[in-house]
Amino acid sequence: MTLQQRFPGIYLDDSFTIDSLDAIVFDCDGVLIDITKSYDSTITKTVQYILENFTDVSDGISINHKIIDGFKSTGGFNDEVDLAYAAILCIVAAKKLQKDQMEFIFKVIENADTSGIISVEKYLNDIVDVSEIKNLLEYPGTHHDNTLYRIFDELFYGPELYLKLFGIKSRFSETGLIKYDDVIVNSDLLEKLEKKFSRKIGMVTGRGYESVKYSLQGLMEKFDLKNSLFLEDEPRSLAKPNPESLIRCISGLNGTTTLYVGDSMEDFIMAKKVTETGRKVVFCGIIGTSKAPEEKLALFEKNGAILVIDSINNLPKILNLE
Repeated sequence: MTLQQRFPGIYLDDSFTIDSLDAIVFDCDGVLIDITKSYDSTITKTVQYILENFTDVSDGISINHKIIDGFKSTGGFNDEVDLAYAAILCIVAAKKLQKDQMEFIFKVIENADTSGIISVEKYLNDIVDVSEIKNLLEYPGTHHDNTLYRIFDELFYGPELYLKLFGIKSRFSETGLIKYDDVIVNSDLLEKLEKKFSRKIGMVTGRGYESVKYSLQGLMEKFDLKNSLFLEDEPRSLAKPNPESLIRCISGLNGTTTLYVGDSMEDFIMAKKVTETGRKVVFCGIIGTSKAPEEKLALFEKNGAILVIDSINNLPKILNLE
């Protein structure tokens, strides 16, 4: 019987062993929480709002999961606002060049890399002038002051939570899309993980602390929050795939061999960079929250991931905890 037959939903390389693992670190979005109806929807609505209110593009395409997955597959778009910004530039550029928006955006994706919006701006600057929309958005900036960040956050958090977090009144009255966060992790799973890892359970996520706390609520106490990193609250230079955040977390947990559970190429690249420093990290890829799981599986396998699972709910099986 093969490993896949024994553990449906688990794709395991024979080189993977569990005995030496003594710490586990999670990404949040797409791992602990399914964000396809929250963050992904916020990307779509933000792009639409900017195009309608800041440009002359009245027929911009909707940002679907293929576009989102395409940008994220480059390893440079862990920040959803970066992705929204790149999509806006692409659509404006396509309009100026009189090109099919969908075809053009994927052409840009083909030329993007782990530098994210830098690679997109560089590619576009060589073929079209998009300085007007860039000057209007002045991105990146801070969550408090930058127009694009503010619109995205106002749509995501909703008026009450946005006012609480930022002390600023939102321009939107609709309920925040954060309400559509689908929490996957549960206390039963975390209690099982505690049997193996004790308190060495951390988190390195692109979200801010208050955002994670809002959605996970009482489950936060199961994580070592002192050694977890919430990158929205940190300098932009620490953004994934910079390995420094994961290094800090692992060092704080005092882990010798760490399982890092993520769902994106940024997560995979970050974990790989940490191993290159001499630290022992095993990357576990999550594909079940993707709208194209087979494509994500192929992407992880192509890049050498040795462990890929459908859901964090498969973790107890491969860790011999049940």
